[in-house]
Amino acid sequence: MCMAANVPLVESGTAGYLGQVQPILRDSTECFDCMPKPTPKTFPVCTIRSTPSTPIHCIVWAKSYLLPQLFGEQEDDESELDQAAAQGENATEIANLRKEARAFQQVRESVLSAPPEQAAALVFNKVFNEDIKRLLSMADMWKARKPPTPLDRDLILTDKFVAPAVPAPSSSEPSGRANANVTANGTGSSTIPNGGVASSSSSQAKLKDQKQLSLKDNVQLFDESLSRLAARLRSGKETSISFDKDDPDTLDFVTATANLRATAYAIENKTRWEVKEMAGNIIPAIATTNAIISGLIVLQALHILRAQATGKAFPVASPAQASGIRIAGLQAGKPSVPLATYYVSPPNPSCGICRDQYVTLQCDPAQVKLGELIGAVLRAERGVGEDEDMEDADGEEDESERREVSVYEGQRLLSDPDMDDNLGRTLESLGCTRGKFLTIVDEDEVFENLVLALSPLPDGATSAFILPSPFPSPKQHARPKPPAPATTEDVADTEIVVAEPSKKRAASEDDLRPAKRARTEEHPEETEDGHIIISDDDDDVMEVL
Repeated sequence: MCMAANVPLVESGTAGYLGQVQPILRDSTECFDCMPKPTPKTFPVCTIRSTPSTPIHCIVWAKSYLLPQLFGEQEDDESELDQAAAQGENATEIANLRKEARAFQQVRESVLSAPPEQAAALVFNKVFNEDIKRLLSMADMWKARKPPTPLDRDLILTDKFVAPAVPAPSSSEPSGRANANVTANGTGSSTIPNGGVASSSSSQAKLKDQKQLSLKDNVQLFDESLSRLAARLRSGKETSISFDKDDPDTLDFVTATANLRATAYAIENKTRWEVKEMAGNIIPAIATTNAIISGLIVLQALHILRAQATGKAFPVASPAQASGIRIAGLQAGKPSVPLATYYVSPPNPSCGICRDQYVTLQCDPAQVKLGELIGAVLRAERGVGEDEDMEDADGEEDESERREVSVYEGQRLLSDPDMDDNLGRTLESLGCTRGKFLTIVDEDEVFENLVLALSPLPDGATSAFILPSPFPSPKQHARPKPPAPATTEDVADTEIVVAEPSKKRAASEDDLRPAKRARTEEHPEETEDGHIIISDDDDDVMEVL
């Protein structure tokens, strides 16, 4: 939106704990989309559903599988399992997952109809007992890995369940983070660095979200959150519920179920705070960092406003120009100098956001047809007026002068050279109204995208749309030119210069590479000036040394 309106933007807070205050100025600095984004981490279906080995596997299972299965929109899992089968995953395991999906449908119906306590017990026994026993029946799956332990709800609630031991955390774990273990009676404890054990109810217990829950606590949290979510669906106000890190009901459910699954597989449990971080893909805010970055944002805004007041171009700092607006942020590893500034990078020539050409289009979407608008825009690019025609010798419009384009509204394709069904429809019938953007994409990828920002017509307008005048010419993509291939004439005109041989130490036989030694041993010939010519069996020169 700021790129389209040519309004300076001060971006901040997307660099994690270091923060950053980055000015984004159209045509002067890179925008947020100029920088490549990391590819989201994905996990195989069978790992998430059957063989988790880390806390994140359990959290993804609770968030993306169990919660949607019980409270989300009813979807067919067959397509996901078909894709997993096509990728070569275990066929027997996939067949079992299909059977499990059908059984889950019955559990979902019971959650909404049975009393809360009965529904919680039904889901618990299905997910954490019966399903785990089913997995244990596949002996081949556990030959190279530790098998899970089925959880017994009644024994846990009576403090009689013996949970599997959780391995010690790896050395990569932060030293200040406690490792959660579960004792034989189901109560929680935290192993602290000095080897002592602090009870979860002791004075060392943190805030509610940072408290390490015991196995019994997780079962009780599971019961409570399941009851709250089922009540929301039964009320009829919601038809489905999806995970939201700011929704306490879904966060409690994911925390409890992820920890219960982790316990069954002897994996370290996580606090509610840690689950929120991992499931919500967030970095917790730090008050001091927020205060510093907020102050830097104001300072950056003042720099930009000062430049606007003078009417001059925004000075942007670069290696060639030391003074100007810079990126500011916190500097790690130097407490004595906490703040640092960095040069601002220029726009990425291939960026699909800030390199687009934005044009404001005043129109009445109820009257303007898509085909009519595209034709007018392409004619305006060529400098042809509305009442003028570019005709050939036969008096017909010369289509060779008109480039082929596709038109999008967001990610939705409206038309392309092979799809003209929507050309006779009005913009309003296509859902393209005030505030929307139409992107015209060159099919030959010669010109950059042209983005039309739809805005209302001024009072007293007599036409259905008004294009800006003069209309901007389409900008060509900035592409590096490939090096020109050498021609026969270039080789013939090349001046040959004989250089004196450089003084080098005499290479011994051991210094020669094996391949070179082999060639020199086959057909070596020495010329009068000391060069060695290597030829093959047909006397074709292969190398001159």
